Amino acid sequence: MNGRVLVLNSTYEPVNVCTTRRAIVLILKGVARTEERHETLMHSARASIPAPSVIRLTEYVHIPFERKSLSRKNILLRDHYTCQYCGKVFNPSELTLDHVIPKSRGGSSNWDNLVACCKRCNNRKGNANPEEAGMKLVKRPQSFSMHVNRQIMRYLGRTDAAWRKYLYY
Repeated sequence: MNGRVLVLNSTYEPVNVCTTRRAIVLILKGVARTEERHETLMHSARASIPAPSVIRLTEYVHIPFERKSLSRKNILLRDHYTCQYCGKVFNPSELTLDHVIPKSRGGSSNWDNLVACCKRCNNRKGNANPEEAGMKLVKRPQSFSMHVNRQIMRYLGRTDAAWRKYLYY
């Protein structure tokens, strides 16, 4: 019930990722239709339905551009759970957030100054700039935008091949 389901607008534009449970509720309410299915079945007392993998909204929903909230979870998603100094992928519990320009040197807590960082690299960098610590960023941090949102959906979609044709691989 907590699996991931890609949500498409009625124009087939990817707009979100939700849980299987939420997708089934949208389908039963008639707000969405199933586009792709998993092989597994979801059972209730009276029925069994295939678990959706991709759903499409029945009516177009205008989605205004909004900035995602700055949070640990969103930074880790943006950086694909990868340390931005050594390039290794970690579990979320093994990662910290690092200020590229340290707060003590006037760095702020924003999208352009926070990166996912493993504990070892964070200790190594300490209170220095990456250049002073002899470290280089894997990629420059960027604000959360529609482009970054699509990158995250592609990353999440790697586990489900049915998403690929909707995510512009």
